[in-house]
Amino acid sequence: MLLAEKVALITGGGNGIGRATALRFAREGAKVVVSDLDQEGLEDTRQEVTEAGGEVAVVTGNVTERADVQKMVDTAVEQFGRLDILINNAGINRDGLTTRIKDDEVKFMSDDKWDAVLAVNLKGTWLCSQIAAVPMIKQKYGRIVNTSSIGALGNIGQSNYAASKAGVIGLTKTLALEWARYNIAVNCVSPGATETRMTAGIPEKLMAGLLAQIPFRRLAKPEEIAAAHLFLSCGEAAYITGQVLFVDGGISVGI
Repeated sequence: MLLAEKVALITGGGNGIGRATALRFAREGAKVVVSDLDQEGLEDTRQEVTEAGGEVAVVTGNVTERADVQKMVDTAVEQFGRLDILINNAGINRDGLTTRIKDDEVKFMSDDKWDAVLAVNLKGTWLCSQIAAVPMIKQKYGRIVNTSSIGALGNIGQSNYAASKAGVIGLTKTLALEWARYNIAVNCVSPGATETRMTAGIPEKLMAGLLAQIPFRRLAKPEEIAAAHLFLSCGEAAYITGQVLFVDGGISVGI
């Protein structure tokens, strides 16, 4: 098994990519701590991981709150003795045009939409990485995998999301440089459109247009993103750090 005896913290693990990653890691021998604000989703993840034969702890918490993140890391260390892997998967979107004209008046994306997305996607990644790095530095070992997006390359109606995900790439590269001395590898997965709650509500006509842009002509499955998380977290990727892996069906090739 690729993650035997490793301990992993996965944020946003109540559904979608986070749940798929928790399941894959457990099957590869890891003990997993899963966090989310969705308590019902967390319990479903706990049940699925347990039924798959894995060891799991769940923590309800907000990645934008330092005390909540500290609780996530403390849970890993207290229950399983260490923390080897952090998957910064938690993320949100709040779409809207940066500016638009309505009744001859200029309207702007609300401050609330901007602040919420930057807080979860960028600040949350920064907080979780900071706090998780403490036990990793002490044990001279760690693997951190952040989550950017194809949206980091720019997308109409997602200036807040694009800025947050581009920021994650810059953060990833900086942390990789700062923490290599402690044998902590920091990398980033950038998914394309994936079968999650974020894409479930896309209207049929818009979905058809999206699929037409993807060389593989389909959305990614959460398990395919989980496979990228696994690779960057296991020993096979020991000499890889500061990198961004696009898992997007080829759409970024043409951008």
